[in-house]
Amino acid sequence: MKIIILLFASFSLLFSHAQKTTPEQFKQLKQVEAEIKNNSRTMIMADEALERYRADSFFTRGLVKALRIPNSFYYPFDSILTVSKIYSPDSVFRIFTWQLTKDLSSLRQKGAIQMRTDDGSLKLIPLIDNSDDTNSPVDSARSSKRWIGAIYYKVILKTFNNKNFYTLLGFDDNDEKSNKKWIEVMTFDTKGEPVFGGRFFQYPNDELKPPQPAFRFCLEYKKDGRARMNYDAEMDAIIFDHLISEDKTPAKKNTLIPDGDYEAFKWNSGRWVHVNKVFDYKADMQGVDPMLGNPPVPAPLPEKKEEQEPQKKKKGDPKPSPYRVGDKNKKKEDPRKKEEY
Repeated sequence: MKIIILLFASFSLLFSHAQKTTPEQFKQLKQVEAEIKNNSRTMIMADEALERYRADSFFTRGLVKALRIPNSFYYPFDSILTVSKIYSPDSVFRIFTWQLTKDLSSLRQKGAIQMRTDDGSLKLIPLIDNSDDTNSPVDSARSSKRWIGAIYYKVILKTFNNKNFYTLLGFDDNDEKSNKKWIEVMTFDTKGEPVFGGRFFQYPNDELKPPQPAFRFCLEYKKDGRARMNYDAEMDAIIFDHLISEDKTPAKKNTLIPDGDYEAFKWNSGRWVHVNKVFDYKADMQGVDPMLGNPPVPAPLPEKKEEQEPQKKKKGDPKPSPYRVGDKNKKKEDPRKKEEY
C-alpha cells in the first residue's frame, strides 16, 4: 500500500487572524489536537483495514469536536500531517481531505469544508465520496453528497462576471495500476452550498483526455508514472505533463507516462482554455515533488564553448588517473550511465 503523507499549512492566514482565537480556545484546540494525532496516523499507516477504519472513526469524531470550539477556523492543526488542510486564497473556507484505504484495489477519500463565520461558530459541510458509485465521474456537476473524491493540494481563486470560482487541484491514489490528478472547479450557490464541476474546460478531444463535455478534468496515468500538475503563478496557468502510452495503447490509462513536454490551462472569460505546448524545450525537473507536481523551471541553455585544439601529449607525461583528486577509493564512473530525472 502506498502511504500518502501530505503537509499543508497556511501560516500567513493563521498569523493574520490569530487574535480571534482566545487563549482558552487555543488551549482547548491544542488539547483535542493531541487526542486525535495518533488516530490521524493510524488511519493511514496501520497494516490491518479494521484498525484503519476504527482510527478513522475516532479521528473524524475528534476533528468535529475540535471544530465546534469557537473560532476554530483559525487553528492550523499543524501536528496532523496525514490530512490536507488548505484555505481558499480569500479565506472564505478551508477544506480538509484525506484517504481511507481498504486494500490495494479499494479506497475512499474523505473530507469536509469549514466555512468562515462572522461569530466564529461552526459551519461544516461533509464531503461524501461517490467515485465508486458512478461510471462517468466527469459528466455532471455534483453536490457535496455526490463528491468525486480527491486529496486537494491547491486552491486557485478566479473571478468572472463578479462571481468567484475556486479551482481545486487534487490527487487520487485510484487503484493498484494507476493514479489520477483532478482539476475541479467549485462554486457556491445562492444558499451557500458548494457545487462541484461545470462546463469550465475547453480543449480538443483526444484519446488521453476525458471526452467533452467534461465537468471536471482528470489526468490518469501509470502508477509509477510520476505525472505532475500544479499552478504556476508567474505564468498564471495550470501546467501538467503531456502523456504518451508506453506500449501504444492510449486507451489503457495504466500505460500512460510523461514524455517530457507540458500542456496547460489558462483562465479566459470564465473557462480554463487548453494550451497545447507550454515550453519549446524540456525543463529541468530535478528537485520537483513527484506527487504534488511543483511546476517546472526551464533550465538555461548551456553556453557554447569555443573548441580548442587538443594539446599534444609530451613524452614522459604521466597517464591521467581514472579517479578524482582526493577520492582514491571510488571506482571509475561508467560513462554509459545517464543522469535520471
